[in-house]
Amino acid sequence: MVRIKPFRGIRPPQAYAAEVASRPYDVLNSAEAKAEATERSLLHIIKPEIDFDPIADEHAQEVYDKAVENFRIWREKGWLQQDEEEHYYIYAQTMEGRTQYGLAMCCHFEDYLSGAIKKHELTRPDKEEDRMKHVRNQQANIEPVFFAYPDNAEIDALVAGVVEHNAPDYDFTTEDGFGHRLWVIRDKRTNDRITELFAGIPALYVADGHHRTAAAARVGAECRDRNPHHTGEEEYCYFLAVTFPAGQLRIIDYNRVVRDLNGLTPGQLLEKLGESFTVEDKGTEEYRPAALHNFAMYLDGHWYSLTAKPGTYDDSDPIGVLDVTVLSDLVLNRILGIGDLRTSKRIDFVGGIRGLGELKRRVDSGEMKAAFALYPVSMKQLIDIADTGNIMPPKTTWFEPKLRSGVVIHSFEK
Repeated sequence: MVRIKPFRGIRPPQAYAAEVASRPYDVLNSAEAKAEATERSLLHIIKPEIDFDPIADEHAQEVYDKAVENFRIWREKGWLQQDEEEHYYIYAQTMEGRTQYGLAMCCHFEDYLSGAIKKHELTRPDKEEDRMKHVRNQQANIEPVFFAYPDNAEIDALVAGVVEHNAPDYDFTTEDGFGHRLWVIRDKRTNDRITELFAGIPALYVADGHHRTAAAARVGAECRDRNPHHTGEEEYCYFLAVTFPAGQLRIIDYNRVVRDLNGLTPGQLLEKLGESFTVEDKGTEEYRPAALHNFAMYLDGHWYSLTAKPGTYDDSDPIGVLDVTVLSDLVLNRILGIGDLRTSKRIDFVGGIRGLGELKRRVDSGEMKAAFALYPVSMKQLIDIADTGNIMPPKTTWFEPKLRSGVVIHSFEK
């Protein structure tokens, strides 16, 4: 069972919402952030290295200090204001005519430590430490993490009731064409019922934001250990998440490009692939994987369909069934000699939001020698892996649309 609570959100006035809300810190580099940031953009708070000329080292102490200063300035200028009462918030995202409705809430750090908030990826200590410094210095969760919960009809009905009978507090479309709407749930009975219903939810699942989740939990534990009168209900025990019904979420493909063919010619690669795959030359027209265990490869100006032969994968294993595992085992490791995807410089990863054209472009430019497109992982596969305590291989899931940062913020400052 999980513990959640409403909170006094810090958020922009309606007139500034579209400008303040920004893309997350980890989807654009510092130069891109500097070019994108307008006067009120949250990028000045989550990527404050852009306020230095030249751009500063993002891990420098002066950058962490600048983040705190900017957060204070944004509140002083009224670009961010705190709600007077605790609420849950409905955050709806629309992409390509499809809308998903999440609840912005505070989750308890002990649920992460106990495993009631389940992960499916490993985290890197250096990235955890960086996010910890931001949370610790700000005494706030500036950016939400992205969670999923098992579908629940009553929660769906409560959300639908608010959406149908109230105008959104925010309603804007970002440059990528995605729609973002926010409703503040002001009815106390609705807020209380949401808390009660989530007390019966067996687990939450980290969809996106493993490092931010781990960092928030570690800061919560630090605060607990410093407080001899800790009760478990202090505001520092809770961190910000937007939590969606699993059935509404869609994972898109996360693809691979390789810099070399491990000494093989294209013909030799195709011959070796034929040992484990049924290989079909699809010509020059883009080919997208049609089903699980079917892959697209772009090589030497042609697209190929690669279908793994029966017996080369294990569908009874929650990790073995994943196409990232099949590709790694049968191609990247066995044929191309790329063993550790986390450290190898011979491979790169391309989110499916960029399209198959990006794979073709990187190969045609000569930067890469071959590209592999994968069939997307399903939410069921993600939940099965998290429920069994397994960890997905690196760069397996890509969620889109991303949450905008700055739509609502949680502070635990005293």
